[in-house]
Amino acid sequence: MSHVLGPTAHSDTFARDNLPPVETWPEFNLDQFQYPEYLNAGVELTDRLVEQGFGDNTALIGNGRQRTYKELSDWTNRIAHALVEDYGVKPGNRIMIRSANNPAMVACWLAATKAGAVVVNTMPMLRAGELAQIVDKAEIEFALCDTRLMDELVACAKDSKFLTKVIGFDGTANHDAELDRIALTKSVKFDAVKTGRDDVALLGFTSGTTGQPKATMHFHRDLLIIADGYAKEVLNVTPDDVFVGSPPLAFTFGLGGLAVFPLRFGATATLLEKASPPNMIEIIETYKATVCFTAPTAYRAMLAAMDDGADLSSLRAAVSAGETLPAPVYNAWMEKTGKPMLDGIGATEMLHIFISNRFGDSHPACTGRPVTGYEAKIVDDEMNELPVGTVGKLAVRGPTGCRYMADDRQFGYVRDGWNLTGDAFFVDNEGYFHFAARSDDMIVSSGYNIAGPEVEAALLSHPDVAECAVVASADAERGYIVQAHVVLATNANPSPEMAKLLQDHVKATIAPYKYPRSVIFVDGLPKTATGKIQRFRLKQENSA
Repeated sequence: MSHVLGPTAHSDTFARDNLPPVETWPEFNLDQFQYPEYLNAGVELTDRLVEQGFGDNTALIGNGRQRTYKELSDWTNRIAHALVEDYGVKPGNRIMIRSANNPAMVACWLAATKAGAVVVNTMPMLRAGELAQIVDKAEIEFALCDTRLMDELVACAKDSKFLTKVIGFDGTANHDAELDRIALTKSVKFDAVKTGRDDVALLGFTSGTTGQPKATMHFHRDLLIIADGYAKEVLNVTPDDVFVGSPPLAFTFGLGGLAVFPLRFGATATLLEKASPPNMIEIIETYKATVCFTAPTAYRAMLAAMDDGADLSSLRAAVSAGETLPAPVYNAWMEKTGKPMLDGIGATEMLHIFISNRFGDSHPACTGRPVTGYEAKIVDDEMNELPVGTVGKLAVRGPTGCRYMADDRQFGYVRDGWNLTGDAFFVDNEGYFHFAARSDDMIVSSGYNIAGPEVEAALLSHPDVAECAVVASADAERGYIVQAHVVLATNANPSPEMAKLLQDHVKATIAPYKYPRSVIFVDGLPKTATGKIQRFRLKQENSA
């Protein structure tokens, strides 16, 4: 469990200097994950595959092009030359990347990693003000940006004392931008920076409830651990797999599922700039995709499309994460495809999924067991382990864990060597973990603890409900009541009768005291770019 950091190649020591104090780190279990002292994740995911004979395998598909591992290796080496020789990138410099999900974004990320930089991937949705918070926190000098998305970044750079170099790349397949033109003049051989396995490779930004972004710090070895752990053990990835999914590469869930996992094993990643359910269905049918990563809301839409004759039979793994998977969605998917949906829970702080269902061992309304190398327990506010069946805080530790960059919130996330993810769970007699709620999704009404997701699952099992979100609404008599925001199916009409019908349905499905005393019919629910429902916005509307 040693926290002694190995050698570093960073001449710019900002990242290592801003790691949290070692005594505030969680305990790390690295027994099963031994890597050489010097390790560059960019090399391991490209050149190494070519050496292993996968050069002609398709690595990336996107924007009308397919690229082999040899092409990806050459492409990333050329960009790395350009970054170092023409732009002066030094090992340890932070590089922001701004792009939708496309092969060029993956190539820029891998090239920057080979050059020894610390990469910060960001989403196209972010505006200048949000980008500025990230730039200031990580003191970012360089940004690589899809030329179609320059406006907000240029506006951010104009007022920034740190961001001085905004470099455009072509996110389409034409290589018609500044970075591409320079890279095309370079050699396809690049001596990657000899980074240490404990050098920071990635800063994953996550928004706190306060709105001040937190940067989670991940090492080169961490990027391989999630593939050699979860992807190998749970997904059993082979070179024949074809991945598809909706999460942005800017999120660690997306970066793992759509880049690290396929590229670690010589498989193929298909990347969609607009990963709507119809687009994903088209990709699955066209390329016979085998592994899909998305949120439950998208699976519901895909189920509806299958009614219209879509063929998703090539999928062997449907991974659901990002929010809890309601049992009705799991059951409907099993019924239509005959294959389980693998629910899992991950966190930006942990880098990826650490508790998951397995093939041959998956159950509705169950998140499964810890992934190899991880252990989990349910604790109270004093970190005492709670008895089986009791809802409490999820505490986890393993080969990855929380290291916030220069942030006092480290003290709240890590306690006694354990990571506290902010989720309420319980564990059953067999050792399976069950999600109850985000710790802030528990609704306390008249002294009862009511988990919002449980009420949502009950509502979703009614044929007239297309989507719903449940939040607490302040109530003079009960403290809070359960309030449901419901999107009805196309053939159903909002009315007091419909509200009563749904309330009675919930009472008949789960304990009657959990029923929504307030039902609001809406045309749509607020969502993030990854399709997660933003319940906090519904709560804000309540308190406004």
